Amino acid sequence: MIELKSVTKAYGRGESRTEVLKGISLEIGDSAFTVILGASGSGKSTLLNVMSGLELPDEGEVLYDGTNIVLLSEERRTAFRKEHVGFIFQQYYLLPNLNVDKNVKMGADLAGNRDYREIIRAIGMEEKLQKYPGQLSGGEQQRVAVARALAKKPGVLFLDEPTGALDEQTGRQVLAYILKLHEEYRFTAVMVTHNENIAGMADVVIRMNSGRISDIYRNTVTKNAYEIGW
Repeated sequence: MIELKSVTKAYGRGESRTEVLKGISLEIGDSAFTVILGASGSGKSTLLNVMSGLELPDEGEVLYDGTNIVLLSEERRTAFRKEHVGFIFQQYYLLPNLNVDKNVKMGADLAGNRDYREIIRAIGMEEKLQKYPGQLSGGEQQRVAVARALAKKPGVLFLDEPTGALDEQTGRQVLAYILKLHEEYRFTAVMVTHNENIAGMADVVIRMNSGRISDIYRNTVTKNAYEIGW
């Protein structure tokens, strides 16, 4: 379980100081698919960064199964992310000089995973193992980014607007693969998005407004990537 207790975060100093997170407390259960919704500037991406250990809060606790990662040294926090956390962003961050196989193998090597090609097959990219990122479409690159993140077998996968740069058809395809892999591997998934429709796919939805949580609810029935609006 991930638990945040009274988390605050601000940027800048003096008159330019901006409070981005204002006393956030929440719990995210193991294997849940959670979507965080909010307008631009609501603090959702900062919340994701703090929750994942990429940034430290100014105050508060971030606990993974009772361990407060805020208190870890930078070295130990980096090791924690390496061992337990995966990331997928709107930008693909693939290495252009490596083909699909080697990009995904990078993630697999972090966990000593020799079966990483199973994930490449699962995302439908087996026939493009030798292709380089520049030879792939945006949707294909994002699928490779998904595979690379999951090849390290993370307990938690954080996704920051993973379909933000994709058209509707490609976005649905990527979401379908993410949901399929979530159901198969049962990792905990936390996705930030401004697309209200994606909330219909989630187990739990967290709404943010001006640095605070305005609502948390659970979907009694979830939809797949082709049932939601866009």
